[in-house]
Amino acid sequence: MEEAPQMKWYALKIFFNKAFDVEDYLNARGIDTYIPVQKVLLKGIAHILARKRLAKAPEHRDSRYIVEGALIYQRKPLVTSLLFVHCAEEQLSEVDAYMKERDANNNMRGYIYSTYQSGERKLTSIPDKEMACFRLVVDNGSKGLEFFASDDIARFASGDRVRVKEGPLRGAEGYIKRIRRDRRLLVVIEGIVAVATTYIPPQNLEKI
Repeated sequence: MEEAPQMKWYALKIFFNKAFDVEDYLNARGIDTYIPVQKVLLKGIAHILARKRLAKAPEHRDSRYIVEGALIYQRKPLVTSLLFVHCAEEQLSEVDAYMKERDANNNMRGYIYSTYQSGERKLTSIPDKEMACFRLVVDNGSKGLEFFASDDIARFASGDRVRVKEGPLRGAEGYIKRIRRDRRLLVVIEGIVAVATTYIPPQNLEKI
């Protein structure tokens, strides 16, 4: 019996505000994706314009919006140009080909995060635990979340490693680091991105 392909998380950098286009392309093919976003309730003219765009969209759907009854929310990326994809490594060749085809038409540019070892490209897979902690903080964190690019991670990722034991972020793991005079929890996806929470009381943390 043939083994099912191993599913892993990978990160893509998508330029020119095309992350939602890639998300639509992948979701249509049954590939799971994740974009760190915040939901912004649209009111007034913004609500009217969104309603018109949705009416023109195929099947009255547009991944940039979330419709809940009469309410319309816009999904606004929290990290510019970043998209995560959960798939087998073999499926990434299709993703690569799609982005290169769009790049040739001058309407998209992007790449899959990877490293080079002895001149050989190695795609950067993300451990499930790292991804789960990152999503937990992004989806349940406060408005005071702050994101850092991979170049900044080495500067911030130090200090005690802890786990949140109470509250909406229970189970999240990361580093305690002083950032702008506050002791904050820093959750890292190595080599890609980090997110810092607002202040968390010490009694809600335990050392790992």
